Amino acid sequence: MRDYDSSNIRNVAVVGHGASGKTTLVDALAFVSGSTKRHGSVKDGTAITDHSPEEIERGYSISLGCATAEWMETKINFIDTPGYLDFHGDAVAGLAAADGALIVISATGGVEVGTEKMFREAVERSDPVFFVISLMDKENASFDRIYTQVKQKLTSKVVPVEVPIGEGPSFRGVMNLFSKRAYIYKKGTKSGEHEETDIPAEHQASFDRYYQELIEAISATDDTLLERYLEGLEIGRDEAIGGMKEAMKRGDLFPLFCVSPELTYGVPALLTEIVQLMPSAYDMEELHAFKGAEGDKTVEIHARDTNPFCALVFKTLSEPHVGDVSYFRIFSGSVMTGQEVFNATRNGTEKLGHLSVAQGKDRIEVNRLRAGDIGCVAKLKNTHTNDTLSTREHPVRLPQTRVPEPLVSFAIHAAARGEEEKLQSGLHRLHDEDPTFGTHYNSETHETIVSGQGERHLEVALGKLKRKYGVQAELTKPKIAYRETLKGRGEGQGRHKKQTGGRGQFGDCWVRMMSAPRGSGYVFDDQIVGGVIPGKFVPAVDRGIQEAAVRGIVAGYPLVDFRVELFDGSYHSVDSNEMSFKMAGIQAFKTVAPKCRPVLLEPLDEIMVVTPDEYLGDVMGDLSSRRGHIQGTEAATDGRGMLVRAIVPQAELHLYATDLNSMTHGRGSFSCRLRGYEEMPAEAAQKVIAESSKEHKEMVEV
Repeated sequence: MRDYDSSNIRNVAVVGHGASGKTTLVDALAFVSGSTKRHGSVKDGTAITDHSPEEIERGYSISLGCATAEWMETKINFIDTPGYLDFHGDAVAGLAAADGALIVISATGGVEVGTEKMFREAVERSDPVFFVISLMDKENASFDRIYTQVKQKLTSKVVPVEVPIGEGPSFRGVMNLFSKRAYIYKKGTKSGEHEETDIPAEHQASFDRYYQELIEAISATDDTLLERYLEGLEIGRDEAIGGMKEAMKRGDLFPLFCVSPELTYGVPALLTEIVQLMPSAYDMEELHAFKGAEGDKTVEIHARDTNPFCALVFKTLSEPHVGDVSYFRIFSGSVMTGQEVFNATRNGTEKLGHLSVAQGKDRIEVNRLRAGDIGCVAKLKNTHTNDTLSTREHPVRLPQTRVPEPLVSFAIHAAARGEEEKLQSGLHRLHDEDPTFGTHYNSETHETIVSGQGERHLEVALGKLKRKYGVQAELTKPKIAYRETLKGRGEGQGRHKKQTGGRGQFGDCWVRMMSAPRGSGYVFDDQIVGGVIPGKFVPAVDRGIQEAAVRGIVAGYPLVDFRVELFDGSYHSVDSNEMSFKMAGIQAFKTVAPKCRPVLLEPLDEIMVVTPDEYLGDVMGDLSSRRGHIQGTEAATDGRGMLVRAIVPQAELHLYATDLNSMTHGRGSFSCRLRGYEEMPAEAAQKVIAESSKEHKEMVEV
């Protein structure tokens, strides 16, 4: 592969809704450019960027993949991203590594929730955007319908650059508004072979309408061009392309194209326009990074080979017999194979042996990669996703890619005894590959919890655990970390006496227990006077009560927010010791706590739901059915629908993300945080108590 400088490199993230044809399009772009020798198929499991067993089995992208095309003396790095929202994290990572986005829309399905989300992500990043209407050869395909949807649902700044000749099964070519030429594709072509002609007479009126729209849109973004347009002067092809490119960089225009990736119709023309219109890394504005490993200052990063090396690891993949492969985007400087670099994120050095360019699952070794390029390297010692590679002389840390918050959580257990250690190792390796897959141990419920973007996300993770790490695991609903507290007060004795033939055991204490304000925790008050209990034994009573409180009194959950007063007792000069008084404290707890009206506390989450206006009633009704208390509603800050604030018991929110997606057709979103603990309603508490009693009984029987 040739050595390209930054001005001749394009980095394009291919994003959109699931099943819109992204992977098929990337495969066609690579094949038509001659970078690959086979035109693969998602259906046959041969697509260049869908190569993992999970992707081949399911028929859709699960993680991002990279492919390269060389066209018009330019290298184009395509980052194919998953379309389903369960794997949204990789789509965000793909955008972070690219300089522009190619948003693919199905000619039959139209603008869907994944299209909307990825367009918003790209715009928020100030990325130039291409819209591509794919699957133009399918039944019921409609260019005008999708164009109208884009204008109404996404942006009024969209403008066609290429329009179709025919639609559905009659789709046979495209008309390019810049060149004013038609490209008629040969039936049965496998590599985009076509005939260049004048605009067909029967399509001239349609062409003229779209051409006028294009020129008006470009002119409106540039004062010089607008003046020429108003004077009736013709705007040439090169001027129009230059105007469009500058408008794209500012986010003023979004060009629209149409293709059939399966037939390769429109693919060569799209490659040409990517080279002409998509800015290179050199064209884009500087990036701000943190200077020094500690990040005490900021510094501008420019895509120039002469500047110090700086790259961001945006993806880690674990490959059999190879290990971890780190995918990185170079934002500044260049790097040679075998060069030693500095990981400023982890303060360590790494040697980049066998620098490569990814072509799907294959890696093409190269000697050098320049500013703006994307490469990969295997077997780095301690480098992970979102780490910055730079030089020890000029250490910098690039801003990390924002990882979507987890939406769904389950408890996970190894199916076979003795595999817990393998399970934990596998879970941490999966997190390294995919930062949106989280894992932690809940010490209150004694469960390992895994979390992700959806049920499908976690289902795929289970498959990887089994295939890569040989661990069969099961998911269950996580236990809720209930707590207990007291509503009243009481007092009583705790007495421990044991005679074993030799030295005995004796401890005797009297305590009062009472409720304390919520959140105050546990308070122990020593009120012993006259030495009825020697001071050295008082802490043992305290420890005994705390130990008993962990096991609770109602349903086996920790007792919190209560006060204990130790006010009387007795001891034996020979038989008393710390253990005896600790046991006395445990007995005192068991005697007194039930007298103090113990109750069950449940954790409450404060949840904020953003929903389109038309689903507001459904969302509020659903929250109420979950024992939620609506705190209020207001217009969402981004202007997209309404924001609902509510307090909902944590136990009622398991798989809420799935239900919200169903209610709002994927357009709702939410975030939540722990609000605190409150007394549980009696009816709900009885169910928890009964369930806890059943579990305890089963454990005893085992």
